[in-house]
Amino acid sequence: MNLDIKKFVPHAIALLLFIGMSLAYFYPVVQGKKMQQQDIIQYAGMAKKQNDYREQTGEELYWTDNAYGGMPTYLLGARYPHSYIKSLDRAIRFLPRPADYLFLYFFSIYILLLVMKVDWKLSILGAIAFGFSTYFIIILGVGHNAKAHAIAYFPLVLSGILLTFQRKYIWGFLLTAVAMSLEIMTSHPQMTYYLMLLVMVIGLVYFIDSYKKKEMPHFFTAVGLLIVAVFLSIGVNGTNLLTTKQYADWSIRGESELTIKPDGSKKERKGLSKEYITEYSYGKMETFNLLMPRFMGGGNTEDFGTNSEAYEYLVQLGVPAGSAREFVRYLPGYWGDQPIIAAPAYVGAVIIFLALLGLFLVRSRAKWWLFGGIVLSILLSWGKNLSFLTDLMLDYFPLYSKFRAVSSIQVVLELCIPILGVLALAYLFKKETVDKKKEATEKIILYCTVGFVVIVLALIAFKSSLFTFNGLNDDYYAYKFTQQGLNGQQFMEIIKEDRMAMLTKDALRALLLIVLTAGVLIAYLRKIINKNIVTIAIAALLLFDLVPIARNYVNTEEFVSKAQFDFPYKTLEVDKQILKDKGHYRVFEPRLRLANSRTAFFHNTLGGYHAAKPRQFQEVYDFYLDYDRKFEVNERNINILNMLNVRYIIKDLEGEQDQAGAGAIALKNPYPNGNAWFVEKVNFVDTADDEMLSLYGLNTKNEVVFRKSRAEEGIIKETYGKDSLANIELVDYKPEHLTYKSENEEHGFAVFSEIHYPHGWNAYIDGKLEPHYRVNYILRGMEVPAGKHTIEFKFEPTIVQKGITISLTSSIILFLLIVGGIYYEFWHKKKKKVTTE
Repeated sequence: MNLDIKKFVPHAIALLLFIGMSLAYFYPVVQGKKMQQQDIIQYAGMAKKQNDYREQTGEELYWTDNAYGGMPTYLLGARYPHSYIKSLDRAIRFLPRPADYLFLYFFSIYILLLVMKVDWKLSILGAIAFGFSTYFIIILGVGHNAKAHAIAYFPLVLSGILLTFQRKYIWGFLLTAVAMSLEIMTSHPQMTYYLMLLVMVIGLVYFIDSYKKKEMPHFFTAVGLLIVAVFLSIGVNGTNLLTTKQYADWSIRGESELTIKPDGSKKERKGLSKEYITEYSYGKMETFNLLMPRFMGGGNTEDFGTNSEAYEYLVQLGVPAGSAREFVRYLPGYWGDQPIIAAPAYVGAVIIFLALLGLFLVRSRAKWWLFGGIVLSILLSWGKNLSFLTDLMLDYFPLYSKFRAVSSIQVVLELCIPILGVLALAYLFKKETVDKKKEATEKIILYCTVGFVVIVLALIAFKSSLFTFNGLNDDYYAYKFTQQGLNGQQFMEIIKEDRMAMLTKDALRALLLIVLTAGVLIAYLRKIINKNIVTIAIAALLLFDLVPIARNYVNTEEFVSKAQFDFPYKTLEVDKQILKDKGHYRVFEPRLRLANSRTAFFHNTLGGYHAAKPRQFQEVYDFYLDYDRKFEVNERNINILNMLNVRYIIKDLEGEQDQAGAGAIALKNPYPNGNAWFVEKVNFVDTADDEMLSLYGLNTKNEVVFRKSRAEEGIIKETYGKDSLANIELVDYKPEHLTYKSENEEHGFAVFSEIHYPHGWNAYIDGKLEPHYRVNYILRGMEVPAGKHTIEFKFEPTIVQKGITISLTSSIILFLLIVGGIYYEFWHKKKKKVTTE
């Protein structure tokens, strides 16, 4: 028993260390503070209504109308019954956010390295290199929590796969099923897709190796078990996947019905356009950012410091020192190919150097899939800068065209490089006997690698004049500086000098770190120091290398009190004014377009913030509402505003969102159509293009546009009657249940200012289910018989119940398999062993 306890002591130490590092890096969480993450601020606006509804009623809301006129909550944190995998996830992530994600980084890759038979001390090194990788910290800072969540489970999934290939079929199968369930549960399909690309590389390597060793039966057994495990994990997440798929097809990620853009040019119909997908393509030279954080100047805004040429220039102009210091904290450092970048994807000079050693020292199969993953990741991250490969993936690789920001595939290399670096150390440490020839080879490899890296870094540092340092947005910055009273062009030239200085400084920094790392390894090979000292020294170098860079972009200034976190948007006077109106209507804040959820936090609005916006709403917005930032009500947009029941337009909001906003005013629209109304004329059109274009100048109060393909010919008439007192009134409102009273002496056609969603909304007249249709491209319409009636719209998505059934069944199966597997591995095998003896 004592021996068994001693086995777990190192791992307990590692876990305590991971907890300590996570809390130390994000230490304000210990004081009860929370990180003010930009994407989470936006999420707070989008999810405000559903969260309030859940708190007030204890029920879950699957439809919300506070953004984009209305959308399902499936991708806004909807909670489903019997989601036991989420309970497991919460148990693993027991620390305060975002320390919980950092802990998960550490824990997950630690398990993977142990599975790869790496010593626990070196596994801790790998955890440090992986967890503090700059990009992984940056995404926590900006609030890409789902992305971080998915990445953190990458190593755990690989652990299960490798265990299976190690012939530990039961443990491998169970761990793969659980880890993959957790991975899918994070709801970031793009990251999971990139993991699957790496898994394909692993599969290819193992296939070749198994073929050479004549072990194909074992290979196919392992693959078969893994396929079953994946299918089981898909079932566990049935509700999440089914609802996401259904909504995604309806969102901008799905195929458009239009063939034209607002300017009349041809439109790409299959989901996202190539330009949109590859907008964030990594530059080929920008790849050096992995080794030197500010090779391309860092992020879009960098702190140039008081030693910069820009600071000296401002002081010489007579700018007070304090003001000059504040000004140079936010200068455009980045000069790469991407339009916006918060920070460089710095992996670390120390771990990259160790990984380079690993390419020459490591002899296992792991080297080949790690190397393959790194190369694939780099090539695909170049996007439009390596168009033939990108086009090949977009045209022929399933689902690849569903994801944008191709540069984010670098998460694969940010996983592979630390593993390869640690394997290099493990190889050096593994020698049991003295082999002078082997030692000589290792030294030659080490010296050659150091020499190569030193030459490259020295050339970059001392030949930096070879680069232009011209950024994609430099003309814009020059214009902005001119508006601020500076000579914009001259100031940009000074900024370019500082960019050059940054590159030189970071090249020398990387050179120093690599020389120190090499020195430690040389001392070990010469038997001057032992393994433990090497491990401690490398750990210190890793922390010194990675943590300060990450701190430059995510630091304690990002944390706020819980009260401020829970209510991130200040209620402006204009909001208070609008909220006095207790009716059911919409508010439009044109300045924010469809890229901010501030308005959605307080009102039902046309705006919002989401990566998968409702496609049809986005298209109407593009055609009729998004053509002038100043936005004036005119003949082009007034009918759109009216049919969407926009009662207030917030204009001229000045200053930041958390400031007074004294310039904001609420313009009241006197002509909204209301929540529902009767029309007299139905304009039939043949195509989606015709339907969209027909909205221009349409008298939406009396006419409606109806596409012929949506109903059998003859069911919908061209004209309908309404008496002088015909009326429809919303008498009871819940986001998922709308009740209207209608009165009309004639058989009429009613239009409702609610977004049409074909999956789950049912219409009832006097309790009887009746058909309703999509009209005016995005709204709901239906025939209403003459007389007085009660009309109800209920959101009753069958997909949710179907998914719950699948999830519950799959979870029960997985649980039984886990129990059975544990019984077999422990009690049955132990009993069998005793019987044999």
